[in-house]
Order: sequence, then C-alpha cells, then structure tokens
Amino acid sequence: MNKPNQEDTEAVVVSNRTAPNGKGGALVVQGNKGKKWSIEASEELYRINGWGEPYFSINADGDVTVSPKGDRGGSLDLFELVEALRQRNLGLPLLIRFSDILEDRIERLNACFAKAIARYKYPGVYRGVFPVKCNQERHLIEDIVKFGEPYKFGLEAGSKPELTIALATLKTPGALVICNGYKDREYIETAILATRLGQTPIIVIEQLEEVQLAIEASKHLGIAPILGVRAKLRSRGIGHWGSSTGDRAKFGLSIPEIIRATDELNAAGMLDCLQLLHFHIGSQISSISVIKEAIREASQIYVELAKLGANMKYLDVGGGLAVDYDGSKTNFHASKNYGMQNYANDIVAEVKEACTERNLPVPTLISESGRAIASHQSVLIFDVLGTSEVRTTAPEPSEEEEHLILRNLYETYESIDADNYQEAYHDAFQFKEEATSLFNFGYLTLRERAKAEQLFWACCSKILTITREQKYVPDDLEDLEKIMASIYYINLSVFKSAPDSWAIDQLFPIMPIHRLEEEPTRRATLADLTCDSDGKIDQFIDLLDVKSLLELHPLKPGEPYYLGMFLTGAYQEIMGNLHNLFGDTNAIHINMTPNGYEIEHVVKGDTMTEVLGYVQYDSEDMVESIRQQTEQALKEGRITIAESQLLLQNYERSLRRYTYLTT
Repeated sequence: MNKPNQEDTEAVVVSNRTAPNGKGGALVVQGNKGKKWSIEASEELYRINGWGEPYFSINADGDVTVSPKGDRGGSLDLFELVEALRQRNLGLPLLIRFSDILEDRIERLNACFAKAIARYKYPGVYRGVFPVKCNQERHLIEDIVKFGEPYKFGLEAGSKPELTIALATLKTPGALVICNGYKDREYIETAILATRLGQTPIIVIEQLEEVQLAIEASKHLGIAPILGVRAKLRSRGIGHWGSSTGDRAKFGLSIPEIIRATDELNAAGMLDCLQLLHFHIGSQISSISVIKEAIREASQIYVELAKLGANMKYLDVGGGLAVDYDGSKTNFHASKNYGMQNYANDIVAEVKEACTERNLPVPTLISESGRAIASHQSVLIFDVLGTSEVRTTAPEPSEEEEHLILRNLYETYESIDADNYQEAYHDAFQFKEEATSLFNFGYLTLRERAKAEQLFWACCSKILTITREQKYVPDDLEDLEKIMASIYYINLSVFKSAPDSWAIDQLFPIMPIHRLEEEPTRRATLADLTCDSDGKIDQFIDLLDVKSLLELHPLKPGEPYYLGMFLTGAYQEIMGNLHNLFGDTNAIHINMTPNGYEIEHVVKGDTMTEVLGYVQYDSEDMVESIRQQTEQALKEGRITIAESQLLLQNYERSLRRYTYLTT
C-alpha cells in the first residue's frame, strides 16, 4: 500500500508567527528600502501572490487584476470594472461575485480527488457536497448545482430551511443531500419522502433521540431511509474551532452512543439502513497532521461499524479544508500548511489502507468543503471617505519670547538625529506632559498648549522616520508607528460585510485595488461607518506576524480611493447584522466571455425603507409623521413652505436610497 510521499506533500513553512526580537524591541521588516517603488514591491507588501494565486495579481498599470478561470486565461482589471459598475449607478460598497471562480474551485476539488483515486487505485468514487450554511444566496447555490452537475456534486443541509433549499434546487441524478443538524419528525419525514422524487438524502443521526424518530418515520411511511451517524472523534481540530470538537462537542455521538444506535437499529430490523459515517473536526483546519489523525481514527470506526453488520457505503469527512488567507503556507490559523491535492491524497490513502487491511469494500468518499469552494469567488470593494491624520509639521517659532516649555520642545525637535532619537523621544514626551499640567493650572494659554502638542507630534514624526531605517526598534518606541498612524474612514459596515473580522478576529486580505505602482506612504487603521468603537479593522495579514497597520496611499483631492477585501465569500454575507441599520450591499455577478465579461445578475442592496421594515417601521407612516410636523411648524411660523417641501423631499428620497454613503 503506497502512502503519500514527500513529492505529494507541499513544503511546510514552520512558523510560530512571531518575529525574533533579540534582547527586546520589535523587528522591522526591510522591504524596498533604498529602491524605487515597483509593482513587485506591492506584490511583496500585500502578499497577493501568496493568498491570491491563481485568481488575483497586479498588472503593469498598478491595478489588481482578476483571472476568474485561474491559469486557463482571461483576466479583468478590477479598478476598471469598478469604475464601469459605478457608471451604471451601482454605488459602493460593491460585492462582486465571480461565477467562474466558483466553477474553477469545484473543478479543482474534484480533479484533486480524481487524481488521488487514480494514483492509489482506489476502487471507489468521490461525491462532494456544498454546505448550504456557508452561503445560502440563491444565485450562488444555483451556480454550485450547475457547475457541480458533471461531478454529481450535492448539497449539505444543517436545518429544515436549508433542507427546503437543497431539495428544491438539487436535481442532479445521483447527487447526495446530506441532512445534518437538529431534526424533528417533520425534518426526517421530509427527507425520507424526497427519495420518491429521485433524490438521495442521507439522514445523519447527531443525537440519540433521532434514532427512534427515524425508525418511527420509516415504519409509518413504509420507506427505508439511508442513515448515517456522526461520530465525536477523539482527534481534535485546532484554531478558533478546535474546542468545538472532541468528547464534549455540540454535535455527534460518542462511541458508546454509536453502539447503542446500532443496537436500536438492529432491534428494529433497520441496521442495513445505516450506511454512512460522518465526522467534523472544525472549520479552517490549518495543519495537515490534524486531518491525517482524524481520518485514521474515522477509518477505523468505519470498518468496525461494517463488522457490526451495518451496510456501510459512505464516509463523510466533513469540512475543514482551509483557505490560506495570509499566503504564508504555515499552520497559523489564517493559513494552511498543505494543498488541496495533499488533502485529497491523505484521505484516499488512509481510507483505502484501513479497508484493505479488513478486506472490506471502500466507501464513497464525501467532503463538505464550503470555505475552500466559496471564499475566493467574491470581492468586497469599498471607497475611503476621508482620513484623520496627525499634524506633523512643526510650527514656526514666534518672534516674541515664548514660554520655556515651548523653547525646550523647539530645541528638542531641532536636535533629533540617529544617535539621540530615543532620548529625544523621552524628552519630548516629558515636555508635553509638563505643558498639559501647566495648562491645567492656568499657566499656558490654549494656543500655547496647541503649539506644544504640535511640536511633540513633529518630534514623533522625525523620530519615526529614523526608526523606519533601523533593523530593530527599542521596546519603548514599539508603539510609535501605531500612535502616529492615520485613520482611514471607509464606506462600509464591518458588522454587515465582515462580521468574522469583528467577532473572531478573522483575517482577510485587504489592499488598494489601484495605484500599486506608487509607494504607500501612510500607515493606517480602518474605521467603518457605524457609531461603534468596535467598527474598525486594525489587524492585517503579514508574513511574520499579524500587523496592526495597513500601508496605504495618501488621498488625492477629487479622486476616489478604492480598497478591496478578498476571500470573503464564505459565511460573511449571511452572518452579517444590521448594526446602525446598514443593510445588504449591492451584489454583482460577473461571468467571463470570449470578448470580456458580462453582468449576469445585479442584486440591489437594501434601501432605507427595506431596512426600516426589518425593524417594523412603516415608511409611509414615517413620512406622514414628518408631514404633520411640518404643517404644525408652518402654522406656528417656524418654517417656510419652501423649507418644509425641501425637508419632505429629502426625507422621502433618503428612504428610497442605499443605506451607505454616496460619493
């Protein structure tokens, strides 16, 4: 029996994601120092060749390009696409879905399993399913069914509403409907009856109570179902979802419970209905060793169930196939140290070995890869509305005699150089604190305090320029870059469009989609439109560690500045909330054609009227309330007719418009 060898396994970069800092201080990564900025420097800075391959790159004009068909040709300039969409009155933020990327991901996953099956002479097949919970949007699910038809690619439902989607949408003969989640009698009966429609639903038992529900429903309907059991493996995942697996996992049966389930089915004469073993060790499994361990354990459970008399035919390895969000190819939680082919090889090889040793037929292999299929296909584009900058220009000295504290700050500013910058920082900080104290006791005017603070920031700016040229930064100056950072205000709600960034510190690649031939001279955090201090993004991908600032370009008057958030196609849309009543963004489906591209679907974002309706407000009643108030104000002479009409027009127009800002 051949196992995957070194040639099959992609290179693993071992990293604990922290930079060495010797005796203290932060490591400064030297990038393009001393050289003219280039496209290659932007590629390295934003790591687009790591996380973006083969779909995203930078062209000679300094714009991000999208190759929806991967390495099979055809690309779009993302900046030009956004400009063209804006000319069609599609306002930002825009969620752009590339259907061809979705098709390519499905093809790649199936090709990897086909190659592994051929290599290891596996006498079975692979039948993937897409977990509907990952992204329930209708156009996306319909595309998955269409693109998956040649592979008999199915759907996984985790609830009754998702089951209704799967049964109505999936019409591919031989494709599977995996029925997960909590189940009641109605859920189970619906799944069993769907077999009469030519569907192949498999009801996965996740709680012991579901065994008797399945037995009773089967006898009542006179239809034998296909059943599976979900096992709580001893093997555990890693990262954010690692604690959701193991002996005390939310879903699944322990080994004693699996034995009890088989006994109950056997007593009911339905043991032959038990045909599938399922497990799930968490989402975004970044280490291949964890996957190997889980497959090994599950394979042994599978063959033991067959020995007990179950009619075993399917092994569902669940989800977990990771996405390399930061391009580092490590076992960091936002990365992965293996490839899709590596993943398929290990599953096929391990399952075949276990069945061969027991002289059992191999199962049909199933995976529920949602993140790996859906993440790449959507890009969120948003514009920068403005910035908040620290004023770093030193004020001119006054011709008149100034307060001693100001003279000290001027002297400190003038004396800063590469030999004394650390000492100068402490002097400037002390003088600023003294200035604040003098002001509080009435010895400095407000104008003098303003000048003192401006001088302090000018000192910090000068010191920061020096530290950027150093290999290491002293501990006491580590936070200077962050203190001096700009705030870029973005036309976006983090809570709506990137909730995982806020809730679980998920990292998404974020970068400008144009001007990448220019050096980004600003370091910034991003602040969204919501009135919430958590409505920000201050963690960004990096090679050595997560960085707290993003390199951006200064804004140009009268010109838009577009940023893209990539790999957001899994979970973000459905899990977003309506904080501050910012609704769904405009969504556009793009298809490649021989002559360029076509807009397949436009899904308009929420208007204010629609969002207000979600929280039980009637827009007509609201307009009538404002009208009555204006009439009362007219009677009392507090408003003119022209003013009242302008107020009503603006109010009604706002209700019909996008919840985001127009620029």
